[in-house]
Amino acid sequence: MKKPLVSAYITNYNYGKYLEKAINSLLQQTYSNIEILIIDDGSKDSSLDILKRVEKESGLKVIFQKNKGLNATNNVAIKRAMGKYLVRLDADDFLHSEAIEKMVLKIEQHPDACMVFPDYYNVDEDGEIINRVKRHNFEDVSLFDQPAHGAVTLIRLDYLRAVGGYDESFRRQDGYDLWLKMSNKYRVLNINEPLFYYRQHGKSITDNEEKLFETRRSIKRAHVSKRGLKPLKVLAIVPIRGHEFDEKSFPLRSLGGKALLDYTIENALSIGEIENVIVTSPSKEVLKHISNKYDEKVIQHKRNIKLAQINQRIDQTLFQALEKYLTDHSKPDLVLLLYIEAPLRSASVIQESIDTLKLFDVDAIEAVRQENGILYQHDGTGLKYLQENHELKLERNDVYKRVGGLHLMRFDKLMEKKRMAFERTGHIILDQKQAHFIQTELDWGIAEYLVNK
Repeated sequence: MKKPLVSAYITNYNYGKYLEKAINSLLQQTYSNIEILIIDDGSKDSSLDILKRVEKESGLKVIFQKNKGLNATNNVAIKRAMGKYLVRLDADDFLHSEAIEKMVLKIEQHPDACMVFPDYYNVDEDGEIINRVKRHNFEDVSLFDQPAHGAVTLIRLDYLRAVGGYDESFRRQDGYDLWLKMSNKYRVLNINEPLFYYRQHGKSITDNEEKLFETRRSIKRAHVSKRGLKPLKVLAIVPIRGHEFDEKSFPLRSLGGKALLDYTIENALSIGEIENVIVTSPSKEVLKHISNKYDEKVIQHKRNIKLAQINQRIDQTLFQALEKYLTDHSKPDLVLLLYIEAPLRSASVIQESIDTLKLFDVDAIEAVRQENGILYQHDGTGLKYLQENHELKLERNDVYKRVGGLHLMRFDKLMEKKRMAFERTGHIILDQKQAHFIQTELDWGIAEYLVNK
């Protein structure tokens, strides 16, 4: 039997409803030099009956195992694969008939590349197209902080084995972990054609964004350690107006039995790389609270009243606080600006911003959420869609909103620019809870509910 060039495998766990569609999309590929593996990860639905029938009728290799999780299953595929390239198809998704042929053609032309991945369609439970997702052209990408999709990426198997395969300590976000392992070592390619169909439904692993982003933070922590990236000296600056100067500012108001400002300060103090925390405020009440509660752990800075006005730019306060700090302290590597109005932002999110800056070697990090709703601009005649074609989702047109009250900056770049604007700004994405920002009484009520819950 001729050795296959491509090993394609389907991972399945209780996706009997969609399984045959996925299998048939592999059987109907225009490229034929493929071995097909199906790995059932302990399904308890109709999958077993379907797979036993498929195994008997088609002769496909089916592996039945107790539930191990996605990454352990991926490693089973690596061990069993005979091909030069490996590609995974999740059992609830399906392929364009030319998907493998086009990816093989692309990567065979570039022997220095470790992987190739295509654009795709988002489809509903019935397989009807919702929209097309068009990625950047990665020939033009210089900041590789937007990973390939975890599935339907054709990977050079030798390279995959060289980086140790998949980390089984993570049960989700397999694509992100692999991206960090490979994109900083090898060339990545993509094809701006939609070659697979990504099903959106209630059981989708990406639905629980809180766990998804928590895992992503853990992956980044692990990669910082594995690469031996040295600790950086971080100075955290917390600007607070105080109720005397802004009727919407309630730094000492109790939230879940704790003053609002204490959430941010305690989280900052818990991060090992944050050497010092400065609270800058014109409020005597705030500075007294800091003195009584934190003593010398937190540096107090009497903020100029004029700089605390709502219409004043925050960078003026930032530089004033830095000027005082540098009279008694050495230069930090990073400056972290934290706002107290984001009390649900965890210490792990602050740590993620530092880890992300290191991993991608950027000048600054912003915390964001992607805006997925329908957006408009007013052109003087009325509202116009920001994106006319809602059936085409262009990655270059994605819109992100700043959230979480967090800005991390390289000190040298900040002093060079003399403003908070940078050439290479990376990002972290927060879940809805961590992004919550208090500006109104309704926001307070939501925060109280989430804290008490």
